Amino acid sequence: GRLIFDNLKKSIAYTLTKNIAELCPFLIYIIASIPLPIGTVTILFIDLGTDIIPSIALAYEKPESDIMNRRPRNARIDHLVNSKLATYSYLQIGVTQAVGAFLSYFTVMAEEGWLPITCIGLRKHWEQVDEQELEDSYGQEWTFVQRQQQEFVCYTAFFVAIVIQQLADLVIRKTRRNSVFTQGLFRN
Repeated sequence: GRLIFDNLKKSIAYTLTKNIAELCPFLIYIIASIPLPIGTVTILFIDLGTDIIPSIALAYEKPESDIMNRRPRNARIDHLVNSKLATYSYLQIGVTQAVGAFLSYFTVMAEEGWLPITCIGLRKHWEQVDEQELEDSYGQEWTFVQRQQQEFVCYTAFFVAIVIQQLADLVIRKTRRNSVFTQGLFRN
């Protein structure tokens, strides 16, 4: 019972963390009117690639060494998803993943001449097919095709940032109480 409960909790917590990092780009896209940081197909790749197999692997984790030292869970109090798990998954890890992904996005944009402050309100002009001479922060002119190529590079940067952070989160989630070095990284 304790092992199943622990492993389900690990899987659920792991699955919830990326939701904020996947939702924020669309919210910021609408609110701040920036060019889209990540596409829907890219999000599908994240969901299929870093969600299903790792979540299943977490469900089959070996018991932590102190599992029998803990009291049995109280079914009335101990729930699979509680406020502590939601706060940790969404607000701490989820926001950290979103910030890391946006850092990648704005770095890629800035390297090509689009400083973060100039990205705000840019979406209207960025998506105009007939606007062939959109000027960036350095005075370079961008055609629609060049902007689309830059957008795909941003999708990749955002995607890679989330995937790397999901891999780190997977290592974090392997144990709930013990050190991952005590438990073993590849012990499953």
